Amino acid sequence: MAQLEARHPGESEYLQAVKEVLISIEEVYNQHPEFEKARIIERLVEPDRIFIFKVPWMDDSGNVQVNLGYRVQFNNAIGPYKGGIRFHSSVTLSTLKFLGFEQTFKNALTTLPMGGAKGGSDFSIRNKSNNEVMRFCQAYMLELWNHIGPNTDVPAGDIGVGAREIGYMYGMYKKLKNEFTGAFTGKGIEFGGSLIRPEATGFGGLYFVHQMLSAKGLELKGKLVAVSGFGNVAWGAVTKADQLGAKVVAISGPDGYIYDAEGIKGEKIEYMLELRDSGNDLVQPYADRFPSAVFVPGKRPWELKVDVALPCAIQNELNGDDALQLINNGVTCVAEISNMGCTPEAIDLFLEHKILYAPGKAVNAGGVSVSGLEMSQNAMHLSWQSEEVDRQLHHIMSSIHSQCVDFGTESDGYINYVKGANVAGFMKVARAMMAQGVI
Repeated sequence: MAQLEARHPGESEYLQAVKEVLISIEEVYNQHPEFEKARIIERLVEPDRIFIFKVPWMDDSGNVQVNLGYRVQFNNAIGPYKGGIRFHSSVTLSTLKFLGFEQTFKNALTTLPMGGAKGGSDFSIRNKSNNEVMRFCQAYMLELWNHIGPNTDVPAGDIGVGAREIGYMYGMYKKLKNEFTGAFTGKGIEFGGSLIRPEATGFGGLYFVHQMLSAKGLELKGKLVAVSGFGNVAWGAVTKADQLGAKVVAISGPDGYIYDAEGIKGEKIEYMLELRDSGNDLVQPYADRFPSAVFVPGKRPWELKVDVALPCAIQNELNGDDALQLINNGVTCVAEISNMGCTPEAIDLFLEHKILYAPGKAVNAGGVSVSGLEMSQNAMHLSWQSEEVDRQLHHIMSSIHSQCVDFGTESDGYINYVKGANVAGFMKVARAMMAQGVI
């Protein structure tokens, strides 16, 4: 870590992600001297390559704008690089390196042949016209198209990148490459996309939470749930939680959170899509629409008394103080459906108090799992029904939970999902790297 911090000063998110994994795998790593001899850790924590490029584009007023674009190809030991593209003003190289590093282990857990990558830009879709978004996506792809492909690197969506943005990027890729291949996932159903892909991260997260509770003889049905965010991931999580009999009482945005004692269901879930599509990044309008709701400005929903807490927005959104509030209020389960949604202090508190807690690389793997299934459908020139995709997603999440239990169960019976996920993912990638030599 000291060497890494000296080499990459100031990249806090990336260094945080690496440290969490190294602490978890220390014991098992030291049982394999061949890993040390091959310098597996030194090779694994650095990305294979990083592309950084300017993205000039023209706005509707005829003015030239310039953003930075990135693609971090982290590790392809077990399959082609795979990971989303994020368009948001907060995007930095540190953010994308942390996400690419996490993606490497997450993809290994899915049992599908996918390596880890991440990309994006500090471009924000907020207040941009449809034509401006299209021109930016085309300009971004003009720089990246020659470095991706179905057997090389397969991007997908992420924050700020939905079906519209994927469509524009894929259209430009197809034109430049002059071939129709599955070089992107999250595509529209009409041109090779998979059913239930938009819901997959949230659905998979709730399947995992259901298994966490079941492993301790508990039920999700009837539990009070707080969710952060209101985008695709939160929408999928709220939808599936409601279907499984839980009662979601909170969603949130950058402006604060909504508390709805009656529960978020039916047309309220559908309204979450309207909020997301508005591009305003605000959750307050929900309270104007539904009289049962209360808007709490400037705060996060972790102060509520709930049984299950699901971070679904962005990294480090749940800190140590939030964790203490949840613990004091009797929370049963905390599961990250966002990437690295909890700070190290929060994680330590959950583990110390033996709270059921699972990290994003396990809980939110449903999204990339269905992306992997989309790759399989494209390769076979087939399109599966939603029931088949959902069945396979359920199987994959069950497999990930089993891996976490196998590698993370402690002597007192407590399941340390952080250790379980990290060790299981690391061992698969490390063994693949060993088998392929020093490259």
